[in-house]
Amino acid sequence: MAKIITMPRLSDTMTEGTVATWLKKVGDKITEGDILAEIETDKATMEFESFDAGTLLYIGVQEGETAAVDSVLAVIGKEGEDYKALLEGKGGDTEKEESKEEQPKAEEKKEEPKEEKPAAKKSGGLPAGVKVVTMPRLSDTMTEGTVATWLKKVGDKVNEGDILAEIETDKATMEFESFNAGTLLYIGIEEGQSAPVDSVLAIIGPEGTDVSGIAENYYKDGGEAAESSEDEKETAPAETKAEQPKAEESKESSDVADNGRIFASPLARKLAKEKGIDLNKVKGTGENGRIVRKDIEGYKEEAAQPAAALQQAAPAKAAAAPVYTPAGEVSTEEVKNNQMRKTIARRLAESKFTAPEYSLTVELDMDAAIASRGVINSLPDTKVSFNDMVIKACAMALRKHPQINTVWKDDVTVYNKHISIGVAVAVEDGLVVPVLKFTDMMSLSQIGANVKDLASKARNKKLAPADMEGSTFTVSNLGMFGIQEFTSIINQPNSAILSVGAIIEKPVVKNGQIVVGNTMTVTLTCDHRTIDGATGAQFLQTLKQYIENPVTMLA
Repeated sequence: MAKIITMPRLSDTMTEGTVATWLKKVGDKITEGDILAEIETDKATMEFESFDAGTLLYIGVQEGETAAVDSVLAVIGKEGEDYKALLEGKGGDTEKEESKEEQPKAEEKKEEPKEEKPAAKKSGGLPAGVKVVTMPRLSDTMTEGTVATWLKKVGDKVNEGDILAEIETDKATMEFESFNAGTLLYIGIEEGQSAPVDSVLAIIGPEGTDVSGIAENYYKDGGEAAESSEDEKETAPAETKAEQPKAEESKESSDVADNGRIFASPLARKLAKEKGIDLNKVKGTGENGRIVRKDIEGYKEEAAQPAAALQQAAPAKAAAAPVYTPAGEVSTEEVKNNQMRKTIARRLAESKFTAPEYSLTVELDMDAAIASRGVINSLPDTKVSFNDMVIKACAMALRKHPQINTVWKDDVTVYNKHISIGVAVAVEDGLVVPVLKFTDMMSLSQIGANVKDLASKARNKKLAPADMEGSTFTVSNLGMFGIQEFTSIINQPNSAILSVGAIIEKPVVKNGQIVVGNTMTVTLTCDHRTIDGATGAQFLQTLKQYIENPVTMLA
């Protein structure tokens, strides 16, 4: 008997999923454990395996399309079995989205008349082979995105896994790869323009296909994606011809890729690119020798490429210098706020004006910490910073003072039983807060290695949305800039944030004698709705004990 396979919930926060790649097609035999598709969730791209055996009769969500959790993803049953009654019982509209692969040619012709196009928003009403690419949701809080750079132009050949554009979200600028192959026929959002999630970003399909009117018919809920004029649509084929030489070059490189194709999941390709790993050297353990995520993560060769690329990129940024007007002239320039800057402004304003915050400051004796760090760093392959020691001390203090590790909601206070500390990192466009998951379970050296890795990703704009989610407490350190003392705004939904100043050498009193000592000032900013003053003070006392006696952090 035929069985409906629904869009799975692959993470605790997932409400919808996008089919990145189908690894089976209608008519294929399915055995239990086969990988059906790769599904892009709100956190990662994951392989989805079948728990049933039979024949794939129907595909309800095409590649590149997004559907809610529990929507009809596929139907598996006996070969030739009639499944339409089953779909009607599940929910009506799914029958309109049947895979083209199982549609008779006579039915395809019925979809050609123009009067039927406005009714179809999904691929069932599109010309054969055409895929509409929409603005992706690249973070849990993203509502709109800005196209920072297009890496492809209309008329270019696009292969699966090619980077289409760099998209600026509310948290970072991220590369957006294509899950489809074909020719880039239409660009809906130009460089520098912003549009809501799910607006038409681009259209990919066979070269020469007429896609006029598709973008307008694909609008979702009044999205404000950039519209191209009728003149632009009419001249698109001419532009493609004018760029024919470049397209031929792309075709040649594409042919080389196809002849010696490397079978790898999009996530594996992305991770390999980030780590500088040559996929030709990786042995795949997936189905039919396919390279999957664990193959990349388990690859041993050192990835020196990102570091080299960073060193080469640094001088280029330094070349830009401000241009000043001659003396006596008044001149201004308006610079458009990017998504990160707007989100920082909105979230910090919300935090400042909704949370009744207060701050507590304490001075720490750092002499013992300096001595302990010297001993730790003398060990082979070990390197920790004072900031790592502060993070470790915070994680241990949070375990003793769970009230600090809370979230305020109007009707309840949420006590986080886990401890994940966000570390504020300054980047070129603003501030990001990557998160050390389960920080209290990490050693000092593990904290140091993870902070270094996340900071590098942040500065190279390689942070994934999952890297910035789930903090329960935040540490912000400006000591490296010589700032002795400062107060931070709470990174909601956290209830507190610790501001760490510089270590300074100054006269201090010890055992009744004035001696030269090293001190560091830290400031705890708290949300008074969840943390009373005495509770905050007790947390700082515990933190002080750990920092001034580092050996206690090893007990």
